[in-house]
Amino acid sequence: MPLRKRLVVRLLFVSALIAVCSVAATAWLAVTTTTSALKEEQGQDLAADNRILAQLSGYAATHADWTGVRHTLRELAGRTGRRIALTTPDRTLVADSAPRGTPLPPRPAATVDPLRTDTYTESGTQLSGIDPRVVGPYRLPAKERARLDALATKRERCYERYGLQATVVRTASGRPVVTTADAGPADYGATVCEDGRLNTPTPTEQKALDALSDLARPCLHQAGVDLGGRLFLTFDPSGKDPFGGGYLVAKYVKLGTGEAARSAQACLRTARRTQLEPYVAPVAELFLGIGDQSPARFDMSPANKAKVVGVAGLVLAVTVAVTAVVAVRLVRPLRALTLAAQQPPELHVRVPVTTRDETGILAEAFNGLTERRERLEAQRKAMVSDIAHELRSPLTNIRGWLEVVRDGVVDPDPALLDSLHEEALVLQRIIDDLQDLAAADAGTLRLHREPLRSGDLLDQVAAAHRVAADAAGVALRTRTDAAVWLDADPVRMRQAVGNLVSNALRHTPAGGTVTLAGRRDGADVVLTVTDTGAGIAPEDLPHVFERFWRAEKSRSRRTGGSGLGLPIVRHLVAAHGGTAEVASEPGAGAVFTLRLPAVPPPGDEP
Repeated sequence: MPLRKRLVVRLLFVSALIAVCSVAATAWLAVTTTTSALKEEQGQDLAADNRILAQLSGYAATHADWTGVRHTLRELAGRTGRRIALTTPDRTLVADSAPRGTPLPPRPAATVDPLRTDTYTESGTQLSGIDPRVVGPYRLPAKERARLDALATKRERCYERYGLQATVVRTASGRPVVTTADAGPADYGATVCEDGRLNTPTPTEQKALDALSDLARPCLHQAGVDLGGRLFLTFDPSGKDPFGGGYLVAKYVKLGTGEAARSAQACLRTARRTQLEPYVAPVAELFLGIGDQSPARFDMSPANKAKVVGVAGLVLAVTVAVTAVVAVRLVRPLRALTLAAQQPPELHVRVPVTTRDETGILAEAFNGLTERRERLEAQRKAMVSDIAHELRSPLTNIRGWLEVVRDGVVDPDPALLDSLHEEALVLQRIIDDLQDLAAADAGTLRLHREPLRSGDLLDQVAAAHRVAADAAGVALRTRTDAAVWLDADPVRMRQAVGNLVSNALRHTPAGGTVTLAGRRDGADVVLTVTDTGAGIAPEDLPHVFERFWRAEKSRSRRTGGSGLGLPIVRHLVAAHGGTAEVASEPGAGAVFTLRLPAVPPPGDEP
């Protein structure tokens, strides 16, 4: 059987396939969920880091130093589960959420500088790198804030009268800014309501703007920017601040475009940082690490949980489907065998062979067993019929002669008595043969073993059949090695070889020859009975050793005996641990071979 068709190989292949699919699905699921969890965790960490940096930058934007930052830092550390530390640029510790003496991470996560930052993500993001929460001298007192609030409310109501939705946004300095989502520059309502009073700097803002103008003037002059007059700074009503913090915009005469404009903007940013620097905390380095109270990492998200459940369900479904398909393919022929075995014996049911694996071989063996059972049943019926036929003929003859003698029709003369005696001997011989076969089948055939030289055995059988051979005109010869010995029952072996010789004499015509030979072949003794008769047809050879079988179907005793001689030979030889075989070709005679275990001569035993 090819290796690929073996049931064990197929089961191993299916199991390995399921295991590989499960491992592949598990590995893919682990990689994807871990990658997703890492990305989520990295995103969460990045968002948390940005929040920490934004809050500390806001603290620095509203405080002139870091004196009170410890409380804010510990609150952030407790909320985010991170270790947070602030140091000066030369690594002098400012504040730390970890216990004293805990070493800092190798590199800072960011620099906290509200005047030079690009991480602020709230609404009103600055374009200059200055945190919009840095107010400094632009912070409005309560009186100015109240006046601007009144103006903002008035403008908001004006917008509403014209059907415009207005929103008031308060800047970090306290200045309100009114914006509309649906008003364009040419909108009539926007033109009427924007009277310019809300955009006019307050005294506090004007003072700060004048100071900023004075700080920017030397830089602009050095950059070669021709002011052509006084530099004016005011506020943009749209809320867009290209210079950073406070929604201010520069308006001055003959500013120019291109490189001059860029130089003017750089001068204004530098002057603004110089103006705001006294109001913000010094630059600090931010260190972040994993805190002792960090929450559980890599929590599986609902999407990943659903993915795990889905993939596990899919693998389970595929496994069940593959197992079911394989199980059905394996069980179907076994079920057919079971149904066939449960049928009545007389039906002799056969099952179809659909595979070439172990199950297919089992089906072929079952069919072979069914055929043998059918053949044995036919042989049993034929044997019963043959036994009845063999016993009926002599019994009928004996009964008939006895009835005519009893009726006085025939006198019981010696010839009649001899005929009746011959019929009784036939009955006795048939019964003896049947008794021998029954004993062989039951394993109760008794053997009286002794060392026996094959030459003596063949000479005794030839002497016993010499008269019959001469009467038939057949030459009977023997040829054997002198030193060939076997351990056997002499009576049973003479019976076995004698049956072969009798059979050979019946089928050898006058002038023919029957030869008895014995030789040593390795560890065996080979005894052969060869005749020069008509031979046996090839289709009849398998049936030679069957009970009551005759090549001559007429069942005449002139051409055949009872049909029990050769089966008895086979059983007697098998009882001695040997085998009986036949070889023949039509017209060339037949050769019966008995192969028995050899023994050393009696004088040579150790």
